[in-house]
Amino acid sequence: MGFNENMPIAANPRDTMAMEKKQESGNAIPMYGGKTPGTDKAVSGAGMDRRIEKKKNPWKLVGIAAGVLVVAGLVWMLLEDAAGGRTFRVNESRIVISTVTEGTFEDFIPIRGRVTPLKTVFLDAVEGGRVDRVMVEDGALLQKGDLIVELSNANLQVSFTANETRVTEQLNNMRTQELQLEQNRLGHKRNLVDFNYQITRLTRQVERERELVKTNAIPMRQLEDTEDDLQYNINRRDLTLESQATDARLQESQLIFLREASTRLEESLVVARKNLDALNVRAPVDGKLSGFNVEVGQSIPRGERLGQIDDPDNYKLTANIDEFYLGRVDLGQEAVFERGGRDYRMTVAKIYPQVTNGQFEVDLVFADGQPDDIRRGQTLQTKLTLGDATKAALIPNGAFYQDTGGNWVFVVAEDGGQAVKRTVRLGRRNSRFIEVIEGLEIGERVVTSPYSSFVDMDRLRLTND
Repeated sequence: MGFNENMPIAANPRDTMAMEKKQESGNAIPMYGGKTPGTDKAVSGAGMDRRIEKKKNPWKLVGIAAGVLVVAGLVWMLLEDAAGGRTFRVNESRIVISTVTEGTFEDFIPIRGRVTPLKTVFLDAVEGGRVDRVMVEDGALLQKGDLIVELSNANLQVSFTANETRVTEQLNNMRTQELQLEQNRLGHKRNLVDFNYQITRLTRQVERERELVKTNAIPMRQLEDTEDDLQYNINRRDLTLESQATDARLQESQLIFLREASTRLEESLVVARKNLDALNVRAPVDGKLSGFNVEVGQSIPRGERLGQIDDPDNYKLTANIDEFYLGRVDLGQEAVFERGGRDYRMTVAKIYPQVTNGQFEVDLVFADGQPDDIRRGQTLQTKLTLGDATKAALIPNGAFYQDTGGNWVFVVAEDGGQAVKRTVRLGRRNSRFIEVIEGLEIGERVVTSPYSSFVDMDRLRLTND
């Protein structure tokens, strides 16, 4: 089927609509050109055009409505911020509201202490070895010096023997040197005795020969030879005295060194002997053996802990305290605990400043006697007094303190419809109450439950939904 180039095209949609009306009236218009039945005129192709109506999109209306709601929400938030900061809606039944009251603040903290021996001595293997004999069992009561376990160490015994031999040889050499120095000193004294004797004898002989020379009984040459011998012995004596002084000075310092070296060698030999004796582990003090678990044939490394000896009659309490109180706990502070209808007083004896997992450790000792029925490892609840009791405004101690650090709180308005953030200054606290220094009045109500869900808010809107 061809396309008629002479076919007119509709100029506008009105022509198209007119043709559609003709079709509806029963006058059929042939497609793709041709003539109308009963006439010789050619039919235009404009009758083929048809107006297409656009369909409406319902999602567009939903998007517009959502946009309007978002804008309205933003405007509402801006108005809320302008009116009183960020606001958080919370169900009143989900929070705890407490009233500021006036009362007596007792400055104490409850602590839970563990009963431990007052004195403990640890047993360590000074030298390693193999367990030959076990003399006692865990839990035994020991006296100082009681044998606990015997070890053997062949290498240590051989080493001790070799060391002992070497030290003995060195000591013998030093003794020989001391003997030589002493002999040298005695030799100088012997020479001086000989020289003095010769000088005395020759002096008398010179005097006699001088008289004989005057009478020509002896020749002059003999007198001169005697005088030369006298002068020779005098010179030898002077040289011996000088040598003796020098040797005496050096000998004194050398003897001091040799004696000190000998003392050190003897001490090292004593230490080696003690290490050998340490293979026999003995109780260093009286007490009860605990933590001892050694079997015959077991190999014990050097320095390994074998157990401990505890004071069986006297105890102390070891307690962990929150690091918040590190600056307020001091030596000598009192703690009290009740047992069997009686109050027992304790004092802080030692503070360990190292903080582990947010806590530090203290030791408390009994001041007025200890209960008879306490046992090691038992836990006791005590109250540690930090200061004197005073009158103050109080609020119950709550989890809010960890979220705010005690710097601010949410204060409930008089109408109860909202709670507003307010800066306060809080002081001491115990397990029940916190001292109010400023920022709150008696009778005001405060949110004391955790603030973790709305810690960044400025205001809480309280509802019953």
